[in-house]
Amino acid sequence: MNEPGVEVEGMRVAFDGVTALEDVSLSIEPGEFFTLVGPSGCGKTTMLRAIAGLTDGADGSVAIDGRDVTDAPPEARNVGMVFQNYALFPHMSVHENVAYGLRFHDLGDDRSEDERVAELLDLVDLSGVADRSPEQLSGGQQQRIALARALAPEPDVLLLDEPLSALDAKLRKRLRVQIKTIQQELAITTIYVTHDQAEALALSDRVAVMHDGHVEQLAAPETVYRDPASRFVAEFVGDNNLFEGTVTAGGTCIIVDGAKLPLPADAGVSAGESVTLAVRPEAIAVVDGANGSGSVETTLEATVETVEFLGDAYRAHCRWQDRRVEVKTAASEPPSGEVRLRFDRADAYVI
Repeated sequence: MNEPGVEVEGMRVAFDGVTALEDVSLSIEPGEFFTLVGPSGCGKTTMLRAIAGLTDGADGSVAIDGRDVTDAPPEARNVGMVFQNYALFPHMSVHENVAYGLRFHDLGDDRSEDERVAELLDLVDLSGVADRSPEQLSGGQQQRIALARALAPEPDVLLLDEPLSALDAKLRKRLRVQIKTIQQELAITTIYVTHDQAEALALSDRVAVMHDGHVEQLAAPETVYRDPASRFVAEFVGDNNLFEGTVTAGGTCIIVDGAKLPLPADAGVSAGESVTLAVRPEAIAVVDGANGSGSVETTLEATVETVEFLGDAYRAHCRWQDRRVEVKTAASEPPSGEVRLRFDRADAYVI
């Protein structure tokens, strides 16, 4: 049986009496792209730094490729790290920045420093900038140079701390594809930190959603999105409509403000139980009030209050029973006025 790429057991970290991580354990497979996602202050960067050996006072154990590195200093852990601000040396050229990590690492073959730097600049599509200084590069280019520098000593694990947060949205999307491509090409175990839910879902083999120093859910991106383990995950990852109600006698619906909303067939709830039903905006269909039809269990009579144009769809904010219901529709015209909102019970899930 192969050893995990990274194994963290019982990690606890506190700063000035405030708990940043509370008994967190993770097992990350070799070659896996693993993402820690959550709001600011949830502990994701603290976890990354604890794995790198950059956090003082960490209580717990860390193993990399089966080797216990709990008491090893950062330089002995063989990890590469890209920081949020890239941390490039301004007084060094691009070549010198990328080569910096090689001062402390023997590649173990006949490649020269120049050959390794050239290889990495080619990998990140920046072969022609070796003699430039970091200040002569764009933000996206600096990010790729920081990635090349982290990869130079051939680390066992690549750690990325919100490396795209300073870039514009279009560049973020392009570079996250490049990062994923490079990670797959090198088959390197990668731990990525972000607060961007879309980024986490797009990049990862698995996602750990963090909240208040612990992991709320650890699963594949599809599972986190479609079957959130808690109300926090449902509200943080993507958009969701949440309906709190009481299960009917038949166990097929919940009563919300006097209306019946359908439960999924495998809800596993009991009559009289109070539950929360979650429905994604894209799972709700908008039907014109004059022409729509549907059973009382599946149809909500609502009023469109505001509409946003998203390019490929409209996001409508509707009012139903003094509640805000968000709908995402690919209709050719924006919904307006009185509408009916319908969803299939198979697209709903109970939290």
